[in-house]
Amino acid sequence: MSGHSKWSTIKRKKEKTDGARAKIFTKIGRELAVAVREGGGADPASNSKLRECIAKAKANNVPNDNIERIIKKAAGSADGDNYETITYEGYGPCGIAVIVETLTDNRNRTAGDIRHFFDKFGGNLGTQGCVSFMFSKKGLLVIEKEDNDEDKVMEDALEAGAADFNSENDDVYEIYTEPDDFGTVMEAMADKGYEFVSADVSMIPSTYTKIEDEEAAVKMQKLLDILDDNDDVQNVYHNWDMPDEPDED
Repeated sequence: MSGHSKWSTIKRKKEKTDGARAKIFTKIGRELAVAVREGGGADPASNSKLRECIAKAKANNVPNDNIERIIKKAAGSADGDNYETITYEGYGPCGIAVIVETLTDNRNRTAGDIRHFFDKFGGNLGTQGCVSFMFSKKGLLVIEKEDNDEDKVMEDALEAGAADFNSENDDVYEIYTEPDDFGTVMEAMADKGYEFVSADVSMIPSTYTKIEDEEAAVKMQKLLDILDDNDDVQNVYHNWDMPDEPDED
């Protein structure tokens, strides 16, 4: 898979974790709990959604004790918070396609917030399916290049069942999988001693769009930031061909 890397977005999120670690832990904890209640129980061996969430939690440095405590609590609670998954689609400035995945206990509040954010920063919220056709759901494992030989990583990844491998980024290798193979490939690579900068099933755009106008780029960045900071938002995907050092004024 050639072309623009998703790493620029992942890197920005990683750089922000020091100041937002508690928020990230809370979001992943909520996702873990929902995976237990809706995905088929507390055993990751038989719950693929839970396996994905555990991989994501570990990639974000959530301690194992926290993960186990959340899973145990969710498995033992019949009531729990009544969260539902709702996905929103729309356009940011200059027609950038945006998908926002949420977990919410109040769909009216969340819908109002998401619509307000799009309107405030030069975008518009669209209907279901208006941009998702531009994306493909794939597993994505990101491994730092440092101390990892390219041929060896690629060989191990393909042997584990990966669908594609990208080494074009200066800092990292990207390993792509089919969604159903993500857990298997991730576990096989982890067993070989690899550590992941990021591990998640993501929506990968088929094409990317540049923003030439500086003011529009600033608005797009602010839209992504405010979406990331919202408690109900779990994941944000987009097809902005982001500059290496985006403006954050």
